[in-house]
Amino acid sequence: MTLLRSRWLQLAVMVLATVALSNMQYGWTLFVNPMREETHWATAGIQFAFSILIFLNTWLAPAEGWVADRWGPRFVVMVGGIAAGASWVLNSRAHSLESLYVAAAIGGLGMGCVFGTCMGSALKLFPERRGFASGMIAAGYALGSAFTVIPISRMMAASGYRQTFLVFGLLQGGAIVLLGAFLTGPAGKVALVGAHADAGEFTPSETVRTKVFWLIYAVYLMIAFGGMTVTAQLGPIARDFGVDRRVVTILGFSLPLLTMTVSIDNIANGLTRPFSGYLSDRIGRENTMLLMFSAEGLAFLGMAAGGRNPLAFVIFAALIFLFWGEIFSLFPAICGDTFGVHHATANNGLLYTAKGTSALAVPLANFLVAATGSWTVVLVIMAVSSVGAGALARGVLAPMRRRMP
Repeated sequence: MTLLRSRWLQLAVMVLATVALSNMQYGWTLFVNPMREETHWATAGIQFAFSILIFLNTWLAPAEGWVADRWGPRFVVMVGGIAAGASWVLNSRAHSLESLYVAAAIGGLGMGCVFGTCMGSALKLFPERRGFASGMIAAGYALGSAFTVIPISRMMAASGYRQTFLVFGLLQGGAIVLLGAFLTGPAGKVALVGAHADAGEFTPSETVRTKVFWLIYAVYLMIAFGGMTVTAQLGPIARDFGVDRRVVTILGFSLPLLTMTVSIDNIANGLTRPFSGYLSDRIGRENTMLLMFSAEGLAFLGMAAGGRNPLAFVIFAALIFLFWGEIFSLFPAICGDTFGVHHATANNGLLYTAKGTSALAVPLANFLVAATGSWTVVLVIMAVSSVGAGALARGVLAPMRRRMP
């Protein structure tokens, strides 16, 4: 039992749980085109399910975090595994957009229970390495999908998207429930052993009454919506650029462009998270934000200019995710720095709602593309917003945080 309570083992279990969860978000884009072709639903209608998924995933996180802060992560994560599995099983049987939306709502509940709880617990377990710990949780959430892109694509080609939803839903949900059973609680008693004390501890109600929280929230919104849109719309973007059915060869490996792109993107998305978290532990959160967010803006411009070339599409998509994925380590870390660890799960849940709010832009992007006839305008807007987020973090947020008591 003592070994099970090791914070490193607990972190490993939570990372594996987020690995099992990752297809809920990062595997979604593989299903959009096959779903549209079979059902003839509009892309904007299908993508509204993704917005529901992300919106509820994040907006339920404060309540789920409140429960986890008081009674520990085990029960919350196991409930999340059941909901995540049920969501994809329901997707496999959805014959109307309304039923797809119900499945998305259940999936959003599951994602918040698993990811938000694991992230908050990691912040408590490693208060002296918040960037690294949050980066490891976030890395699992991205890298898991990288390992399953090819199996999902092959099963979808052989058996259809419905059978793929069913099989992977059962596998992923079952894995999360099993892993959740190994988590110990309550989280607070385990986590704070040997940890150094924070200068200030804010309850959730105190956190939302600070100007710093809302500035961090605004920066989160500005940087999140671009990556969230590309995550959901990568398949449609490739289709509109005329490269979705191309085969790409990189380092001797030949795969369909979308399969290759999603696989590389998820690897880049995952690897950047612990690295950026570690980097921010060394050079500061806002300095890392300025560096990474500005680079992402350049990647969006590169996609707008060269994305109609298959190889360029793969490269710039990988760069977008390389310079975007770190938000899921930087923002939990800066939240713990600023508002303390005793209420870390609930406070991070409040901040995490910005991701859900940004997901509302996903279907709006389809309407903007329909109005302009091209993804170029959307990609340029994303670039401007990314660079602006970095400048706001370094120029305004950093001095404001320094002035806090």
